[in-house]
Amino acid sequence: MTLALALAAGPAAARTVGPDALLRESLFGEVKRLPAGERPVVGLVLSAGAVRGMAHVGVLQVLEDAGFPVDVIAGTSMGAFVGAFAAAGTGAARLRELASKVTLSTGSDLNKVRLISMLLSDSLLSSAGMEKVLTAELGDKRFDQLPRPFACVAMDIRTGEKVIFRDGPVAPAVRASANLPGIFKPVAYRHRWLVDGGVVDYVPVDAARLLGAEWVLASVTEGDFTYTNPTNVLLTLEQVIDIRGSILSRQQRREADALIEPSVGDVSFYETSRIPEVIIGGMTAAAKGLPAAKESLALYSMPRLWRRWSAR
Repeated sequence: MTLALALAAGPAAARTVGPDALLRESLFGEVKRLPAGERPVVGLVLSAGAVRGMAHVGVLQVLEDAGFPVDVIAGTSMGAFVGAFAAAGTGAARLRELASKVTLSTGSDLNKVRLISMLLSDSLLSSAGMEKVLTAELGDKRFDQLPRPFACVAMDIRTGEKVIFRDGPVAPAVRASANLPGIFKPVAYRHRWLVDGGVVDYVPVDAARLLGAEWVLASVTEGDFTYTNPTNVLLTLEQVIDIRGSILSRQQRREADALIEPSVGDVSFYETSRIPEVIIGGMTAAAKGLPAAKESLALYSMPRLWRRWSAR
């Protein structure tokens, strides 16, 4: 179908638009040109996944390069960590730079003997280290001071309640959201005892909807636990977290309008040495999934585009 035929068909074109690249790019360009208030509010959801969640950096790089609109961001665990920087206006290049530093500072000499001591040390994967990085980059910024609306999710370990943070200081909220249970001490914040949000909301599409998102793109980084036989307590805990995340993700991913799924399932949540590889995985998946996301957003926007065209 040509763009002229799509125009002539009006809203009905949404049912017949195929994968034609020219039409898709033309319609997507029209969507981007819609003025504020007319274009659908686009939400980006970044899943949990510990080190696998660094794939979100690669996803953001591709979206940024493609000029894909992102109006609000919601994240859980590492998705909250990456999402907070993105919402603050940190570009993908700077995020990659930060990830590179993380690799150098925490990814060396990781072996079974030193594993526990490394995870509990003052590094990115400890609560104190993450808070230090967040504070250094974001300072005392509050949610309402971020250029883009942002939300992150944690769980109160005493009640099992899901807590969605949308106000107050950003750093402590993200620290709580990325606080792996059983690995790090729960974060005491706002009279709650908080752990990683991925335990209760692996793909927080609902948090993006609370921010006003009408159309949601989710980046999902699940672990691949199939046929894995854990050999120690830490690996057993990791597998339990991965299984729980997979169960939650099966339902929550269906609530998104489009998906990007980096193939990083074999990366353990402590393998910081593989962060560069994980970021590339995110870029690869985003490049593959971007055409479908553009088409989905264009189709969702067709009634609005048609009203605008009809008014000319």
